[in-house]
Amino acid sequence: MDPAEYQAKIARRFATFDQDGNGYISREDFNAAAAAVLAEFDVTARSMKGQSLYEGAEAFWQGMAAIADTDGDQHVTREEFVNGAVKRLSDNAKRFAEIARPFLRSVIRIADTDGDGVITPGEAERVVRALGVPPDACARVAAALDDNKDGRITEEEIIAAFALYYTTPEPTV
Repeated sequence: MDPAEYQAKIARRFATFDQDGNGYISREDFNAAAAAVLAEFDVTARSMKGQSLYEGAEAFWQGMAAIADTDGDQHVTREEFVNGAVKRLSDNAKRFAEIARPFLRSVIRIADTDGDGVITPGEAERVVRALGVPPDACARVAAALDDNKDGRITEEEIIAAFALYYTTPEPTV
């Protein structure tokens, strides 16, 4: 994939963060994502799991802002996102995954309805639907997270898939 194609891919990924569609990513978008996951799994914001999710969302926002908010206005525009991803993440996917880890770990704890430390493709499907993945793609996206196809999606599988989705030039789910 040439650099222009890669930038176009990353620009499309921007929309997955801009939860309210106002043209920029902000703390409110991360809070909206957290609220959507809590609502999907009927978990209250004041519960330990709910508080952990909001703390993870804040950590993720802070990491995103540190990477991409070049003018410091607490809004990441599409241009800032594309430039931040292309310049800082294309050669270090693990960095992006690590800023997302607290949020993703908390999402897993909420989605893990039987408490065994992993989620099923069905639970993952509920998460991605809550986060705004188009309904016709939810099952495919959730199934793709189960890298070894054992019916159990681990934190490491989710982190790896997340990093690939946002930072690699290869077409991914």
